[in-house]
Amino acid sequence: MTDQSPAASQPESRTNELWGGRFASGPAEVMERINPSIDFDRRFWREDIQGSKAHAEMLVAQGIVSAADGAAIVKGLDEIWGEIESGRFKFSRALEDIHMNVESRLREIVGEPAGRLHTARSRNDQVALDMKLWCRGAIDDLDVELKALQAALIDQAERHTDTVMPGFTHLQVAQPITFGHHMLAYVEMFGRDRGRLADCRRRLNESPIGSAALAGTPYPIDRFHTASALGFDRPTPNSLDSVSDRDYAMELMAAAGICAVHMSRLAEELVLWTTAQFRFVRLSDGFSTGSSIMPQKRNPDAAELVRGKVGRVLGAFTALSLVMKGLPLAYSKDMQEDKEPVFDAVDTLGLCIAAMTGMIADMEANPAAMRRAVEAGFPTATDLADWLVREASLPFRDAHHVAGRLVKEAETRDCGLADLPLDVMQAAHPALDERIYKVVSVEASVNARTSYGGTAPERVREQVVEARRRFLDGGGS
Repeated sequence: MTDQSPAASQPESRTNELWGGRFASGPAEVMERINPSIDFDRRFWREDIQGSKAHAEMLVAQGIVSAADGAAIVKGLDEIWGEIESGRFKFSRALEDIHMNVESRLREIVGEPAGRLHTARSRNDQVALDMKLWCRGAIDDLDVELKALQAALIDQAERHTDTVMPGFTHLQVAQPITFGHHMLAYVEMFGRDRGRLADCRRRLNESPIGSAALAGTPYPIDRFHTASALGFDRPTPNSLDSVSDRDYAMELMAAAGICAVHMSRLAEELVLWTTAQFRFVRLSDGFSTGSSIMPQKRNPDAAELVRGKVGRVLGAFTALSLVMKGLPLAYSKDMQEDKEPVFDAVDTLGLCIAAMTGMIADMEANPAAMRRAVEAGFPTATDLADWLVREASLPFRDAHHVAGRLVKEAETRDCGLADLPLDVMQAAHPALDERIYKVVSVEASVNARTSYGGTAPERVREQVVEARRRFLDGGGS
């Protein structure tokens, strides 16, 4: 993409392919390789044609282009749409980008009226429009995909509101939680991701078309007309900013990067949980692979690939930021490098979400293995300390010390806290009595966590209903 491009002239020779009479000789061979963007910006073909149709219709409405020429342009653009959609369109690197490829073909179809389409616009505002439309569509698609992932997680949560598992800190057994509670934690994460994408969409939804090269245009255009026709809230208020802004693409990449980190965290848990040491879950055959040499292996490759691909998504934000960091206003050719990282990041994240949704939907939990794990790490020691605070009025730090002594004793005896004799309990503190055994069981610990957002099954059931309302039924984030 470059500065203001000619409105009507069609190349007559290699020396004048795009620029009319301005240059006497053609580009160097290496320039012909580094300059074109059609190999990747052809993905904009829908957005480019939509934008051109809206622009043509506005030109007619404003009396800048005749109704007959406008109708010919729109009909020709519809024909090009059909050619590209069916695979019959011939893309040309010599024509550099999607804009000139479409315009050149339009001239072949409708002749002289095609030259009027570029009135009152530049490829600078044209590519800004295409990029915004594409990013807006990408956000809408990602939202749908994340919603499906949330639905799979909520379904698992509903099936396992009472399934007890260890909650970890430092990857050490901390306190008992429910598997449903754990699933809902990721529902919240992906809900925030959807919220960030929605915020990005709201900010980007201003139309740059009509800003021309950088300074606006002397033609009596109606930018509100084209903005409305293309589903934007309003036109952008500053023409200079309009053609040089890529904030929305960076914001999309930032939101995608955070989402990818969340995907990677969940993927890491699936990798851990499918090991023989955990066996908390089993992934379906559709999302597991074998080994070429070890017949017993069942590898969580889909989860590992999701975990690995986060680097590509995070790298896209860095790449785009580095492209933009030193650019003066308004447009520079560097900005052609904005598209490939954005395309790759969105494609990669979408693939990861789809894979994760499949894994979660097909995943089988192993409640017995989770129960064995939760009983192995003294997860109810905090409950014992809390009981001493409530029943014996001990300061929490003192109660913490008593509970620690009893954990050490249980380790020595190779048993759980609930298996310690009462005289051992009372030797640690005389206030401890038979009631403590109802407190230090796993079920008692989980059921006691009834605070809002807690892991008690009754709360998890409420959270499932609320999550469906917030994220699925209302369709929002």
